[in-house]
Amino acid sequence: METAEDIRKHVRIYIGVFVALAALTIITVGLSYLELPGFWHIGFALIVATIKGALVACYFMHLISEKTIIYSVLVLTGLFFVFLMFLPTATSHF
Repeated sequence: METAEDIRKHVRIYIGVFVALAALTIITVGLSYLELPGFWHIGFALIVATIKGALVACYFMHLISEKTIIYSVLVLTGLFFVFLMFLPTATSHF
């Protein structure tokens, strides 16, 4: 059973993650108003989205405390995703 101090610690972490997500959302909106050359908008937006997704997955989905098998499945899923993203490019040459 968790003590009141353990619960306070978890609440502080969740509030910190919420503040970080809110700040990253503000950064995303701010970046949308900047006039950056080329694909810089997409690059920065993807970086911010990756950080936000990692925060959600680690803390709200509790993946930060999971066992090695979860990370193995996550890496396999990521590799499969990358493979599927480049599949249309590889098959367009045939």
